[in-house]
Amino acid sequence: MKHALVLDDNLPHFDGRHYRNPENWRPDEARTARSPSQRIGNIFRWQMGLRPRWPDALPPQKTYPQVTPAAGECCVTFVGHATVLLQFGRTGRAPLRIITDPVFSERCSPFRSFGPRRVCPPGIALDALPRIDIILVSHCHYDHMDLPSLRALAERDDPLCISLPGNRRHLKKADLPRIVELDWWEGMADDGAHITATPALHGSARTPFDSNRALWGGFTIKADGHTVFFAGDTAWGRHFDAIHRRWPTIDLAILPIGAYDPRNLMRRVHMSPEEALMAFDTLGAKQGLPIHFGTFQLTDEAILEPPTRLEFACRPARRPFRALENGDSLTLPPTDTKS
Repeated sequence: MKHALVLDDNLPHFDGRHYRNPENWRPDEARTARSPSQRIGNIFRWQMGLRPRWPDALPPQKTYPQVTPAAGECCVTFVGHATVLLQFGRTGRAPLRIITDPVFSERCSPFRSFGPRRVCPPGIALDALPRIDIILVSHCHYDHMDLPSLRALAERDDPLCISLPGNRRHLKKADLPRIVELDWWEGMADDGAHITATPALHGSARTPFDSNRALWGGFTIKADGHTVFFAGDTAWGRHFDAIHRRWPTIDLAILPIGAYDPRNLMRRVHMSPEEALMAFDTLGAKQGLPIHFGTFQLTDEAILEPPTRLEFACRPARRPFRALENGDSLTLPPTDTKS
């Protein structure tokens, strides 16, 4: 789905205290504004109602061997939820390894015994991960920023951590040695990769008192001739047009497809599978990898509904946008152009 509208890529999104989503990036039907108190009230009533419950665990899944890229390849492993391991093969050197939103804890919660519990184990155990060079953290929600996992990686690997403004104060608690904050459209180079922060339509909070005090977003990674886009957490909107204009050739788009029901509450922060397919088409990506489903019950859709709906949506035109089981991988072949 393309938009003829010319958009301003640099709309203000910070008022000096809080970050916000540019409303004209939202589709017209999603622009109904609600006050914070209205939204909190709606969420409270939803949480207090009778909600469907996922099973406590899924049947054991297949165990997949770990992959290592050849020179020029990019191996992409779905670890679970929004955690993806990217490995870029390099001639005469160890692969460059980047991990997104690493969450290996049993719960995505500030509490050890309360909050959404994992129903599907990580496809690679934390202690079995290869050495990580760069960590990307899209925002500070507990299912994306897990301090115990970050602390373990910091102690073991001494990685660079890249996030967005306002998140450093949380990340410092994980004892990460190097933290870089990038605002939307800002980029940096490290170890042969160029990483740019990209917009998303979402929000942030770690407590009831810090709503939208830290920015949210995604990342575009260019390394060894490959361009990979990681959306983080986002609603459907016209920011995907702006991203496509800057990166007209995307080899892989990693897009969230879950946590969308009830739709009247979630449409402003999460995409449905059909909207994720619209984003995939707007980006013009060669391949897609769905994330953000089947690990933690955050909302009301059935546990296997998101990938099933995506499969049906992709079927008529055979779009290359399919879900992987935790631990499974896809490989992007070497490219001819190192751009």
